[in-house]
Amino acid sequence: MERTIVDVPKGARGTARQAAHDPQPSTGPNHPLRVAIIGGGPGGLYAAALLKRLDPARQITVWERNAPDDTFGFGVVLSDETLGGIEHADPEVYEALQRHFTRWDDIDIVHRDTHHTSSGHGFAALGRRRLLEILHTRCRDLGVDLRFRAEAPEDLPRTHDLVIAADGIHSTTRARHADVFRPRVTIHRCRYIWLAADFPFDSFRFEIAETEHGVMQLHGYPYAPDASTVIVEMRDEVWRAAGFDELDEAESIERCAKIFAEALRGRPLKSNNSTWTTFRTVVNDRWSHGNVVLLGDAAHTAHFSIGSGTKLAVEDALALAACLEERDTLPEALAAYEAERRPVVASTQRAARASLEWFENIALYLGQPPRQFAFNLLTRSRRVTHDNLRLRDARFTETVEREFGCPPGTPPMFTPFRLRGLTLRNRVVVSPMDMYSAVDGVPGDFHLVHLGARALGGAGLVMTEMVCVSEEGRITPGCAGLYTGRQAEAWKRITNFVHDRAPGTAIGVQLGHSGRKGSTRRMWEGMDEPLEEGNWPLVAPSALPYKEFSQTPRELSRAQLTDIREQFAASAVRAARAGFDLLELHCAHGYLLSGFLSPLTNRRTDAYGGSLEKRLRFPLEVFDAVRNVWPGERPMTVRISATDWAEGGTSAEDAVEIARAFAAHGADAIDVSTGQVVADEQPEFGRSYQTPFADRIRHTTGIPVIAVGAISSWDDVNSLILAGRTDLCALARPHLYDPHWTLHAAAEQGYTGPGATWPAPYRAGSRRPQTGRTDAPKPRLSLGSGDAHGG
Repeated sequence: MERTIVDVPKGARGTARQAAHDPQPSTGPNHPLRVAIIGGGPGGLYAAALLKRLDPARQITVWERNAPDDTFGFGVVLSDETLGGIEHADPEVYEALQRHFTRWDDIDIVHRDTHHTSSGHGFAALGRRRLLEILHTRCRDLGVDLRFRAEAPEDLPRTHDLVIAADGIHSTTRARHADVFRPRVTIHRCRYIWLAADFPFDSFRFEIAETEHGVMQLHGYPYAPDASTVIVEMRDEVWRAAGFDELDEAESIERCAKIFAEALRGRPLKSNNSTWTTFRTVVNDRWSHGNVVLLGDAAHTAHFSIGSGTKLAVEDALALAACLEERDTLPEALAAYEAERRPVVASTQRAARASLEWFENIALYLGQPPRQFAFNLLTRSRRVTHDNLRLRDARFTETVEREFGCPPGTPPMFTPFRLRGLTLRNRVVVSPMDMYSAVDGVPGDFHLVHLGARALGGAGLVMTEMVCVSEEGRITPGCAGLYTGRQAEAWKRITNFVHDRAPGTAIGVQLGHSGRKGSTRRMWEGMDEPLEEGNWPLVAPSALPYKEFSQTPRELSRAQLTDIREQFAASAVRAARAGFDLLELHCAHGYLLSGFLSPLTNRRTDAYGGSLEKRLRFPLEVFDAVRNVWPGERPMTVRISATDWAEGGTSAEDAVEIARAFAAHGADAIDVSTGQVVADEQPEFGRSYQTPFADRIRHTTGIPVIAVGAISSWDDVNSLILAGRTDLCALARPHLYDPHWTLHAAAEQGYTGPGATWPAPYRAGSRRPQTGRTDAPKPRLSLGSGDAHGG
C-alpha cells in the first residue's frame, strides 16, 4: 500500500538546531566564491560547471562518494526544452551532448497481441555514463575540483559560502536538517528494476504482459546505437506472487527476459547493480537552510515513467546559477531559486503521480479497445492531451476517434450520451454551483438569468445548485428549495425557459440537505461561519460540529430519519412537476447524506452506523424513496465524495462500493467529487485532480460517471472522454467565467454539428470577433552589432 512518511532520522533535530546557530561564513553582496557540491550526479556536476563558468574565481569542490565510472541506471532522456536551456547556458556541453544523442519520434504500445505506434513525439537520450563523462570533462576543463570516493565533511556550511546538496533521493544532507526541510516521502505500490538490452529499440516501447500472477509491464527506449534501457515494473503483490522476492539478481533478470522475450527479440538483459525497488516521491516544505540548498532528487522526485529526474536536476542547476547571478545576496538568491522552481516541480510531480498511478492501476484498463487503451496510456499524465496528440499524430488520433464513435469532424466532447430515457447532445455538464440568491427558498430572476444563460451557452446538461428539501435543510438563508408549491412554480418558470429557448439542453435538479453544515452565512459574507442572528437548529448523523466555532448538531432519531426521507420524496415529486429532466441526489461534501457515508462524521452505534453497509443504509433508503416517485424514464444520478482527503475517512475502495450500492438501487450515473466532508482535510489540488476517482469507479464497476474538479479546457474534456476515464465532464468555474463556454469550445475547434447548436439570435456571434490588425509584415532579417558592412 502507498504510504507517506516524514523522513526525520534519530538525532537529526539536534544536529539541525546546532547548525542553525553555527556561525555562517560571510559572503559578499553577490556571487558566493567558496562552493561545495555534495553529489556527483548530473545535477551537481552541471551546477558546478555553470557556476565556475560564470565566475572562474570561484573555488568549487564536488564531493562524490562513488568512483567516477560508478553509476546506476543506463539511459537518460532529456527534453527539447531542457536541451534549449543547456544550449543557451553552455554551448560546449550542448555540443558534446549532441554528438552522442540517440533520437526517435515513435511510441510503440503492445497490448494483447496488438501493436500500435504513435509518432511525432520527439525524444533524445544518451547513456548516463556518457553524460557523466561529458560533465566530468567540462568540470575539469573549467577547474572544478572533483573528489571521488570521498564523503562530504559535515562542516561544509562553516567552511564554504554555499553548499549545494545534490546527494540524491537518500540525501544525508536532507536527513541531517530534516526538521528544517521537513521532507515527506511517499512510498508507492509498484516494484521495478532498471536493466538494459544490447540492442536499440526502434522507439519508446511499452509492453504489457498478463501473466498468471498479474500484470507486468516493460518500459524500454534506446540510448545508444547498441543499447536500450529496460525497466520492468509490477505491483508489489504481483511481484511476490511471481516469486521475485525469492530470486537473486541473476535469476530475476533471466526471468524478466523470458517474460518479455518477444520485445527483447530473445536477447538477454544486462544489469548494473540492479535491484528491485519501490518508487518514492520526495517533497520538501523548504529547499534551503542558511547557506545549504537542495537540488535534484534531494529536493524532489518524479516517477521515471515521465522521464523527469535528470531533466529536473539540470533545470534546477540552471535556475540556481541564474538566481545567484541576478540577486544581490545569497538569501535572496536561494529564495528566488525556490520560488521559481517550486511551481514547475509541483506541476511535474502532479503529472508524474498521475502517470505512476495509471501504471499501478493498469489492470483496470486492459479490457479497453486496443487503440483506446493506447490513447489512454499516451495521455495518462495529462501532459499529452487530445489536441496535442492530434498535432503530433493526426492519423492515430483520428482512428481512435472513429473507433470511439465520433462522426467525421466531431470532437469527442460533442458526441451524444444516453442516460435512461434522456439523450444528452454533448458530454458537457454545468456543475451545480450554490448561488445563495433565493428569497425564502424561492428562485427568482437571478436564477432564471444564471441558469438560462448557461443553457443558451450550449452545454448538454445544466444543473441547479443544491436545492434544499426543507427550511431547516438549507445551508444559508439564500439557499433555494423545493419544499413549497411556490418554489416549485418558480422552478417551472426556469425549466420552461430552458426547454423553450434552448432546445436540446437538459436541465437537472440536485436535491440535498445541509446537515451539520447549515445555518451559515452566504459564502461572500463568511464561508461556513454561523449566522450572526436567526440561526436554526441543525441535525446530523452524529452530534459533531463541522468546525470548532460551528453549531453542534443534534443526532437524528429514527422518527426524524423517516421525516427527512419523506421530505426528499416530496421534493422529488415537486421537481418532476416542475419539469426537470434529471435528478441528482447530493451525497457529497459533508452535507446530511454524505455525513452518513463517512466514518469520520458517522459515529452512530445503531443500524445506521458502523460498517460501510450500515452507513449506506439511510442514503439508500432516501434514494429508494426518491426513485419510487421520480418518473421511470427520467434518470437519477448520485454525487459522492470519493475521498475525505483525511486519515480514517472514506477511501477510494469505499467509494467503489458506495457507487456499486447506488447503481444496484437504480442510479444511472455517479457524479464523482471529493472532500469538503471534514474541515481538516488535506486535498491534493491540481488539474483534473478528482478525475482518477471517477476513472477508478467507471473501470471497476462499469457504471457511467461524471468527472469534476479543475477540468477547465475543452482539450481536457476531449482527452478524458476519448481515453474512457469518464462519460461526462462537469465544469463549474469555467461556466462562471464564460456562460457560453461550450459554444465557444465548438467555435475554437471549428465544429458546427448538432452537438453544439447556436441559438438563432446568437448565430451572428458564432465566430470570434475581429481585433486589431495582425497581418503586419514580419521582420525577415535581424542584424546584430558587427554583422552589417558599411562605410
